[in-house]
Amino acid sequence: MAVPETWQLSRRALSLERPLIMGILNVTPDSFSDGGRFFSLDAAIERAQEMEREGADIIDIGGESTRPNAPAVGAAQELDRVVPVIEALSHRIQLPISIDTYKAEVARAACAAGAEIVNDVTGLMFDPDMARVTAEADAGVVVMHTRGMPDTMQAETGYDDLMAEVKRYLEQSVALAREAGIADGRIVVDPGLGFGKSVQGNLELIKRLAEFRELGFPILVGPSRKSFVGAVTGRGGGERIFGTAVAVAMSVAHGASIIRVHDVAAMKDVAVMARALM
Repeated sequence: MAVPETWQLSRRALSLERPLIMGILNVTPDSFSDGGRFFSLDAAIERAQEMEREGADIIDIGGESTRPNAPAVGAAQELDRVVPVIEALSHRIQLPISIDTYKAEVARAACAAGAEIVNDVTGLMFDPDMARVTAEADAGVVVMHTRGMPDTMQAETGYDDLMAEVKRYLEQSVALAREAGIADGRIVVDPGLGFGKSVQGNLELIKRLAEFRELGFPILVGPSRKSFVGAVTGRGGGERIFGTAVAVAMSVAHGASIIRVHDVAAMKDVAVMARALM
């Protein structure tokens, strides 16, 4: 099945001719790699502008950590964190803004404030209103595979058939999106590196990433600084740039269209070079 060459958002279409770089902006006190660094409004704005200068194509804003074992955050607190940042950035940067949330209430407010993409780590499964809210906003959507919520997802990482189970979950997410009226051209799939996966499971997903193109949608991956990179390299969170670079290069080589990363400038070079070598 042919994969679309553009990704339709609420206000524009993004070409997928080259890999797109989604810069991570965590406005949280407890995200695994950069928690607290961009928690203030001024720091968040400054970092988003910096990522734009570094060559990001999208800014992905999250107000709740989804690292393994992270405690849940209520919608009101999440809204307090993300909406002021989105409102401020919608007038300060030219890039599309993505909201990283699994709550329909947060997605609705974020899109009203200027977000053009809903990045749902539960693949529209957690909140029954999420697909409808995303459709009403005409937003692009990323549907990701996970197993359980952050506080439980690493409790069981074994699969009878990892690829088949992840594909089946993503197919269910796509079905939810279509039923709500979200057009295929707005949908991106994400196999969920680090979400309910073992180290070997994450490596297998990257090595076999091209198989997800059979679903007919662009693929997003988020290997940036994750624990499986640390497990392989023996490096701490802030020292995983080279391990991340290899994961990014391999992901692009195997068909990823969008790469979600912390280190925008470096990983854009990696993605562009990997694409050139293909």
